[in-house]
Amino acid sequence: MPTNFKTPGVYIEEKNAFPNSAVSVETAVPAFIGYTEKAEWYGKSLLQKPTRITSFAEYVERFGGSFQAKFMLKTLGGATDPKKTDVKETPETDKDAASADTEAKADVTEAKNETVSAAGKSTFTVGQKQMYAEIKANHTLYLFNCIRLFFANGGGPCYIVAVDTYNNKPNGIEVNVADFIGSDKKINPLELLKKEFEPTLVVVPDAIALGAACYNTIYTEILAHCANTQSRFAILDLEKQSPLASTSDVVGTFRNKIGVNNLKYSAAYYPWLKTAVVQPSEVTFENIDSSVKLADILPEDAAQKVVANFKPTESTSETEKLNFHQALKATSPTYTNILGEIRAILNELPPSAAMAGLYTAVDSSRGVWKTPANVSVNMVNAPSVDISSEQQEDLNVDVMAGKSINVIRTFPGIGTLVWGGRTLDGNSQDWRYINVRRTLIMIEQSLKLSARAYVFEPNDANTWVTVKCMMNNFLTNLWKQGALAGAVPEQAFDVQIGLGSTMTATDILDGKMLISVKVAIVRPAEFIVITFQQQMQQS
Repeated sequence: MPTNFKTPGVYIEEKNAFPNSAVSVETAVPAFIGYTEKAEWYGKSLLQKPTRITSFAEYVERFGGSFQAKFMLKTLGGATDPKKTDVKETPETDKDAASADTEAKADVTEAKNETVSAAGKSTFTVGQKQMYAEIKANHTLYLFNCIRLFFANGGGPCYIVAVDTYNNKPNGIEVNVADFIGSDKKINPLELLKKEFEPTLVVVPDAIALGAACYNTIYTEILAHCANTQSRFAILDLEKQSPLASTSDVVGTFRNKIGVNNLKYSAAYYPWLKTAVVQPSEVTFENIDSSVKLADILPEDAAQKVVANFKPTESTSETEKLNFHQALKATSPTYTNILGEIRAILNELPPSAAMAGLYTAVDSSRGVWKTPANVSVNMVNAPSVDISSEQQEDLNVDVMAGKSINVIRTFPGIGTLVWGGRTLDGNSQDWRYINVRRTLIMIEQSLKLSARAYVFEPNDANTWVTVKCMMNNFLTNLWKQGALAGAVPEQAFDVQIGLGSTMTATDILDGKMLISVKVAIVRPAEFIVITFQQQMQQS
């Protein structure tokens, strides 16, 4: 309306009666960083571009399918040729005798090493041999199956950052540290995520393929990224436990290498999960390396005929391959057992993606202030390692540095449950629990966005009252939902702003509006103790 009234008439002036409202930001939007089959959409490359998807179908459409891992089939106890040990030739000279003795010792050493490396592996019987399947080098990728596990556990919108593609790479792809944290020649995907406001979780399942080498390189960079943005929380995996390693070895290595910085912005989960995301129809003879001769392994005569009649070439159609696969399944139980072992290996996945899905499910049904624990994990048959209550004591409470590890356990008659809700900063009274850290992140970012509307507004009492009312309304609604502890709102939170309480005259001259917000966030009942005592008979 005009400010100078010169023309006679009636003028309308509207004034805002209510303050701006603060809206809760999203709390469970993970960003997955890893390797995909492709990265394009309508001819445009999505490589190194954070891309938002809302379903598994969108992922497949933009980033393709799974990586076809290749496996070797090895004999337990070594592959020493029995002819070498059965026939002993007399050496003609002392030199030949020494050479023969050296070769014999080498054969024995090789056989022993092979036995040790295969100890504890799941084996299958072929004739009189015990064999096992082992994945080839550079054929270990987890992102695709982890995305399936994420959506199976309640996952929703998420971001995908493809660092490289494995399409048309039959020899596999090497998992490289530089792909996750950048280098002189590669873009740092964490820097790309800084430009995206929505992601609140960071998950890197492919990084754990490096084993413990990712702890003090990739993981520490992710923790620094979360602390720098102050709006993200990292879900970390521990390395896959080998049959010859113990839980204390795996956990001890993780605690030693992860450092002590920014631990309040992450949580770690253990052990890996035996899932059911990879279906039997997805595993075929194509998962067996071409160097493995099925004719030398399958003992069934009918299977030998099927193998002899199949001559694969570059022009072999998918129908012919499918027919060959079905024929082998029908004629060879050994072939079926081999594929079952391969499927079991492919189905053993790190738990971070499943936990990201459970974070989303719990946030949607209860709220971010509910600890994501004592909930069952979908599409999971069992944890890869059975942890008892006594074993979990040292994992949940780390006396030395407080680096708590959340355990996923199986309970008879109940199922597989997440049985821990601590951050890696487990000895901190402020940031011990995941829900406390993530709830405060949500409050901080929500109020930060709402306060942006008052930048460059007059720094006077009118603005202070408006800002205080806006924040009080937001926190009151959170208290009503159960996010804050207290019988009345005054016990749950406190907002202070104004000259003499949070600001001085000098602060106002410097253009500073200082606001103090105190909140009492609800904490989980981690230990419930019921005391029983007998009393004297009353009557």
